[in-house]
Amino acid sequence: MDTKQFILVAALVLVVLLLWDAWQREYGERAQPAVENETATDRAQDAQAAASADVPSLPADAPATQTPVTTREKENGRRIEVHTDLFRLHIDTRGAGIDHAELLDYPVSPENKDKPVQLLANDGTKTYIVQGGLLSNNIAPTHDDRFTAARDNYVLQDGKDVLEVPLTWEQDNGLVVRKIYEFKRDSYLINVRYEVTNDTGETWVGRAYSQLNRTGANGRRGMVYTYTGGVISSPEKRYEKISFDDMEEEKLDRTITNGWVAMIEHYFLSALVPGSRDAAYRYYTLYLDQQSSGFAEDRYVIGMTTPRQDIAAMQSGTFQHQLYIGPKVQKELKQIAPGLELTVDYGVLWFLAKPLFWCLEKFHALTGNWGWSIVLVTLMLKILFYHLSAAGYRSMANMRRVQPRLMALRDRYKNDRAKLNQAMMDIYKKEKINPLGGCFPILIQIPVFIALYWVLLESVELRQAPFIFWLDDLSTPDPYFVLPLVMGATMFIQQKLNPAPMDPVQEKVMMTLPVVFTVFFAFFPSGLVLYWVVNNILSIAQQWLITRNLERAGTGGK
Repeated sequence: MDTKQFILVAALVLVVLLLWDAWQREYGERAQPAVENETATDRAQDAQAAASADVPSLPADAPATQTPVTTREKENGRRIEVHTDLFRLHIDTRGAGIDHAELLDYPVSPENKDKPVQLLANDGTKTYIVQGGLLSNNIAPTHDDRFTAARDNYVLQDGKDVLEVPLTWEQDNGLVVRKIYEFKRDSYLINVRYEVTNDTGETWVGRAYSQLNRTGANGRRGMVYTYTGGVISSPEKRYEKISFDDMEEEKLDRTITNGWVAMIEHYFLSALVPGSRDAAYRYYTLYLDQQSSGFAEDRYVIGMTTPRQDIAAMQSGTFQHQLYIGPKVQKELKQIAPGLELTVDYGVLWFLAKPLFWCLEKFHALTGNWGWSIVLVTLMLKILFYHLSAAGYRSMANMRRVQPRLMALRDRYKNDRAKLNQAMMDIYKKEKINPLGGCFPILIQIPVFIALYWVLLESVELRQAPFIFWLDDLSTPDPYFVLPLVMGATMFIQQKLNPAPMDPVQEKVMMTLPVVFTVFFAFFPSGLVLYWVVNNILSIAQQWLITRNLERAGTGGK
């Protein structure tokens, strides 16, 4: 196999690896629901869950009955508006859940900076909401019951770091439940707690639950795919995908200590984190199909329930958990829960992607521009692999030097392939040339390229990051295709510096390769194409310099 054949194979390998990595993200990590012995109580709970649809059944050690909940679309209650430095969201008094959340620091697009990303919604276009309530053998509010609030608007005032939004549910029998959302300045992490006051005259037994309820999505933007779906974490496996298909096939039911669950999409996520890492929480999924549930669309639910509490008469108790609604900022997620930063999914090459992102962050701290950070990372990688690349380019220069002799052999043995190959090998041996020596720089770049691809695609820090001139978002394709065209031109120049293929057909195929890659890269994030352009330019300079020096020396690098 000569150098040109290797380049063709390397290009094919690159495409296959990208497709395989995308496939792994969608299908490679399947949750294996825990299998437990079914009891009569379990069967009763399953029947009840089917009847109530969107309320999770209780584990076997909890009260076995549950207030029925209708499966029809429910009329909303009064909306409570909450405005902080990071959020504009709505809490529905029916169930005291969050059904609207805008992230004020993240505009929809560079052209529409006044319109923030709406992560949670229940507006007819999509359903993505946070629900919660209490489960008990006694009377308790679920996400279908009405709460009351003292005000319609809550605002985090200047000079204040904490905003509490309380909602209240109470019964004439003396049971009072206060659900309190606590927002902190400069934080996407929301503390949620239920304060239960039991003045009923008898012990109240139950637990709290919280769940993320949404319609499905495929996570595809044009030709780029990112995972959208559920995730569960446990000490045994810190990041495990539970796709919408998984939820349809089988209900998840696990008890985990020090875990969490989330719904993730491209740059953002919502996550449910236990109030205590030492307590065992139950985690579950539900699939609410359109036909049997009565909803306008299929719904997918992932949630958790707290440990059981027994609250004696005339006593109070508290259930607490944390809710994250926001961007996938790794350094913040890492502090919230173990493994939560893994929702920034770099794939199988994470061990390369994480150092690359770390370098990008350091260079960004110096330059203040993610584009120049990519340029500096490319330069750093070029320096790191300089000697290996130089050896490859010297091999290419030697191949180019003996190219006339190889062409003469091709004409002499055009009807005898075996003798042609033997004569070529004799020349390689005599001149001490490794015909594959020029392929190693390309081979090394492939995993680095894929790792950087996922860094640029997954890192919210690079979302809408501008570079220079018309490049105002390095995470999206170049709108004018300038970078892909420049990349194609640099590939063509590199070909001219390399020895020509022995096979005329192969030569024609090689001539089309820059065109094919130009079209291919036109749909890639412009930050990735920037990396490839800079890398090509540096490679051309290095290869030209080495070739010129060897030709001047007349030694062929021997």
